Formats: sequence, C-alpha cells, structure tokens
Amino acid sequence: MSLQYALLGDSSWQSQADWQTPDTPFMSFAFWQALSDTGAIGERAGWLPIFVLVYRQNEVDTDMDSATDDSSINGNNNDNTALMQPVAVMPVFVKGHHQGEFVFDHAWAEAYARYGIDYYPRLVTSAPYTPITGERLWLAKGESLSAEIVQTAIAGVDDIAQQVGASGWHGLFVTPELAKLATVETSAIPSADEIDNIIQGQNAESDNASLNTPMLERQGCQFLWQNKNLTEDGQPFTDFDAFLMTLKAKKRKTIRAERRKVAEQGIKCYRKCGNDITDADWKAFYHCYVMTYAVRGQQPYLTADFFTALAQSMPENLFLAQACDSKGEIIASSLFLYDVPDNTTDLTTATLYGRYWGALGEYDSLHFELCYYQGIEFAIEQGLTYFDPGTQGEHKLIRGFIPTKTHSLHRIYDPRFVPAIANFCSEDRMRMAQYRQQAHAALPFNVDNMPNFDSDA
Repeated sequence: MSLQYALLGDSSWQSQADWQTPDTPFMSFAFWQALSDTGAIGERAGWLPIFVLVYRQNEVDTDMDSATDDSSINGNNNDNTALMQPVAVMPVFVKGHHQGEFVFDHAWAEAYARYGIDYYPRLVTSAPYTPITGERLWLAKGESLSAEIVQTAIAGVDDIAQQVGASGWHGLFVTPELAKLATVETSAIPSADEIDNIIQGQNAESDNASLNTPMLERQGCQFLWQNKNLTEDGQPFTDFDAFLMTLKAKKRKTIRAERRKVAEQGIKCYRKCGNDITDADWKAFYHCYVMTYAVRGQQPYLTADFFTALAQSMPENLFLAQACDSKGEIIASSLFLYDVPDNTTDLTTATLYGRYWGALGEYDSLHFELCYYQGIEFAIEQGLTYFDPGTQGEHKLIRGFIPTKTHSLHRIYDPRFVPAIANFCSEDRMRMAQYRQQAHAALPFNVDNMPNFDSDA
C-alpha cells in the first residue's frame, strides 16, 4: 500500500503512534520540547517548524470522511474513507537565516542576491543548533527507513516549498543511510537548453513541486574518538593511560604536559551526572556558557531555562565536567549529552556528545582538559563506544579523534542555479575526500594502532 503525507503545524502526531527511540538524545521528544518551550525554536526564533507526517491510508467500511487534523497545513489526503496509520515524521523548519546550522550556504545566498532573487525563506531539516550526525525522521515502531518513506517525505517538503516560496531544502548532518536513500532516485541536472527555456518564458518559481529537481549531496569532516585498542582485538580501553599508550611517544608527552599545566594552575576537575547536578551547578555552568558568546560580542542561542528543562526531562543523558580554582570556585564548565547504554538499541553505537562549554577567563590547556580529556575518561568509564566532541578542528585530530565523513542534502528549486551549485557540491566532495585522507595520515597513533583509512567512513 502506497504511502501518503500530511503537513502538520504542531506536535499532536506524537500521540498518534508508538515511536522508536531515536539514535541520539537530540531527536528525543524531550529535547525538542525544551527547545520549543524556551523559544529556541518557533516563529520568533526564525525556526518555524512544520512536520511532514508519512502515513498509510487503510480503507475501512464507514461513511466517515478521511482522517484529518485541525493542525494540518495541507497534504495529499484524498476523500476516500480511510484511517491514517503513522509511519514516519520529518521535521522541516522555515527559516530566514542560517543561524545554528553549521553547514554553510552563505555563498549561495549571495549568488541569489546578485541576481536579485530571494534566497529566503529556505527550508531546513536538522537537530537545531546541533552539528551531530543522526536520524532526521522519527519512525513508528515496527517500521524501517526505506526509499518510499524518504521519497514521500521529500514530496511533502516540495509541497511546503511551493506554499511558502522557499528557494530550497537543506537536510543537515543526515545519516549515510538517509543520504543514500534520498539520492538513489533523483532528477538529472537541467541542461543549458532547459535553463534557456525557463529564462525565455517560464517562471522558475511558479511551481516548485512540479520542477525536475535533483537531490544534491555535500560531504564534510568531523572528528570522532573511538573507545577501541587496535592492538588488543578492538577491546575497549581500561583507562586513560591505556588510550595514551596507543599514541606516539611525542603525543603522549604533549597530552600529559597539558594535563599537568591544568593542575599546576591549582585547578581541579570534577564530573557530575544527571540529578547530581545541582541548581548552583547549572547557574555556574550557564554563566560560563554565556561567556563563550560574550567574548565574540554575541548573545547565546539557548537560555538558562532551556538547560533547566533538560535537567528536569532527561537527566539520565546529562554529564557535566567542572573546573574549580584553588578557592573551590567554578571557573569553567563543559556539558555533554550521552546515549544511555541500557536504552540504546545498538550498544555498539553508544556515544558521548560534547556540546556546550565556557570559561570565566583564560587558563592554559583548560579547554583541552575539560572538553576532551574529561570526556575521554568518562566514555571509558561508562563503556561508551564513541565520543563526538562537536564540529571543526585539527586540534581534535592530534588528540586521537579520527576524521569521519558527514553528509548533508540540498534541494534547489530554481533550475537556473542548480548546475552551478551541483558543480560546487561535486568539487566540494572531492576536496573533502582529500582533506579526510590527509587528516587521517596525520593521526598521532602508533603504527600498530593506526586505523585503516576508509573512504566511505
């Protein structure tokens, strides 16, 4: 039975099915509720959410009208008698800016502006403010991601784009599986003759959904620590020193020196989880977090109320590392989220996510200690398989974080811009493949511990 979609303006769909546990905490309903309740997402924040509900339409013997929802914006529902069996939901944000995304298309916006064409609004599917690879659809229990689900969701995206006049859709930090399914059936890049026909008489923006629109893919690079000793058949590390022994002697010496520098400044570090994090700890953390933005003359994206909401709704996923000076005053904090192994469907992917950091001053090597080394120790203690410290940084590479491929999807609705953007994406993929290979060669591991380079990873 073919799938259909409906477009919803609120989260009422959450009560219409039993949903699978998402692969990261950043797609949990609790995380999204905290974002919504504190104004981090919503129209005022410039993150207006629309949910594409993918469903099966089951015929029933009744004279009732088709299932509808008062929050529906539109959809391809028909008038046949039916019941909507939810299959999946994809979140889509209508945005007039690029804030909090971490996959940058500013140059594309500038190109549109040079031709006097609106690049805004644009559509984005992501975990807001979170450059973490993960699932981007919620699946009902018993369902598996498929090409049909993805293509139906994309049809819903096209519908939204037509209604709001969006220039394109951007799926950020998607899983390799979603990237593959979204690009397996895609239109060809329009030819010069086709573009000329558009320029000479057709309105390229009159009917976005009807255009032959290819799905473009960009690839990036982030750095991922693995809790695996390659000289011992891939067994997890027993402690931080066991990890250090897999590195070249010079790198071991550097890391140990950095940790000594922190101690020599009279700084002690502490780790707290979940309900052990007190109100005073949260207040101190937020003060540090705000300082990260203040030094750049910016306001933080997230409020103190947001972190309070996380503490109340998902404490089991929270880990806070603190640095205190010789007087016992908190001078820096780093907040992590992590997969709870007992609740993950695949224990081999349980991950620690480094997310929010700040310090009240400049302290030698403290950032490395609080954001990386404390995280590595925690991942080892908890038996977590990976540690994702966030976006960017060769400084992660030389501390044992392995270069890993990331994926983003882009759907540009004006065919006049598609060839140039497609060429950019193609060249960018080649540049990033070369960068990943060069970065891999610079890893600090001993020969016996050096992971093999995988161009697909």
